[in-house]
Amino acid sequence: MTTRTATARYEGFGKEGKGHITSASGVLDATPYSFNTRFGDEKGTNPEELIAAAHAGCFTMALSFALAQAGFSEGSLETSAAVKLEADGEGGFSITRSDLTLKASIPGIAEEQFAALAKGAEANCPVSKLLKAEISLTYELA
Repeated sequence: MTTRTATARYEGFGKEGKGHITSASGVLDATPYSFNTRFGDEKGTNPEELIAAAHAGCFTMALSFALAQAGFSEGSLETSAAVKLEADGEGGFSITRSDLTLKASIPGIAEEQFAALAKGAEANCPVSKLLKAEISLTYELA
């Protein structure tokens, strides 16, 4: 149905190398990434941040569509995702989890219905299906 693309270029190797990520849409345009943007505080992005953004956006959109299908048309959703990168004991790293935190305001929804719709969106958004890490969801319904 849809294919989206991005490119990454890295010059130099290891901790001294520097890279840039560009997306076809132009939202990312030679955005810097490196060891220091991933593990330090240098300005730029990193793969885990991009995965967190993708997961938060995908889940929120999936829940928005589920709410619309259930007949709700007003309210707001705000989701943050925390993607955890850990040493995997094999000399490398693994993304071990993605924790979604949702703040929602949907007038007239029952907590049980909201919980069911949120759990369905968590399990069925395409990014959740892609990730093999543990995924958790906590929410606050106002």
